[in-house]
Amino acid sequence: MEIFVVPDAAATGVVAAGILAAVVRSKPDAVLGVATGGSPLPVYAALAGHRLDMSGVRAFALDEYFGLPAGHPQSYGEVVRREVTERLGMDPALVRVPAGNAADPRQAADDYDAAIRAAGGVDVQLLGIGHNGHLAFNEPGSAFSSRTRVEVLAERTRAANARYFTSESDVPRRCITQGLGTILEARHLLLVVAGTDKAAILARALHGEVSVECPASVLQLHQHVTVVADEAAAALLAPGSGQVPLRIPGEAVGV
Repeated sequence: MEIFVVPDAAATGVVAAGILAAVVRSKPDAVLGVATGGSPLPVYAALAGHRLDMSGVRAFALDEYFGLPAGHPQSYGEVVRREVTERLGMDPALVRVPAGNAADPRQAADDYDAAIRAAGGVDVQLLGIGHNGHLAFNEPGSAFSSRTRVEVLAERTRAANARYFTSESDVPRRCITQGLGTILEARHLLLVVAGTDKAAILARALHGEVSVECPASVLQLHQHVTVVADEAAAALLAPGSGQVPLRIPGEAVGV
């Protein structure tokens, strides 16, 4: 595991985008795992600045709310369309999001895993981390071997996501999410974290007990993990834990 510490959230985007850009340059038909939420947005903004030809890049989103109407602005399908597909000039036909309105969600989940395998697996999976340690929508208690499936959202997760909706009551209670076992099959996991409010859970995930009560602790079991954290999020990480401070042009040095 490599941990890069940078000054702020914008800098996490610069560093993570540089990693993704290198992958795309070396493999124009790379398979990327894309995430939604606040943490990945600086990554997509910075990646757009690389002006890469991403027309052949394939992508699979981590998750989707279950039951939102097609085209709902807060559905992850729409977020991915706005922030990833259109911003990066990707072919919409090559970008997949779990089917949140499927008549048979279990079959849709199985089909999603099969589609990832058929694409040859994910080269780099971009991740954020929830306040309770969830990865994608794998809430505490999720099995490390879990596959793409329908999941019930924890109330803390719904409360955190309420800022994107008119009220918390509008946040869906269920979702369809890649499982931890599915995520672990990606060849490279790229975790982006920013903010003081994520410091405690990041330290627990990287240095604490590997337990289903902290789903993100599964990162400790993967053979290739890169963490890009700002100074605030990295504040509680153990000294000498492999942190590398990076100088971002125009910014101070991370510690």
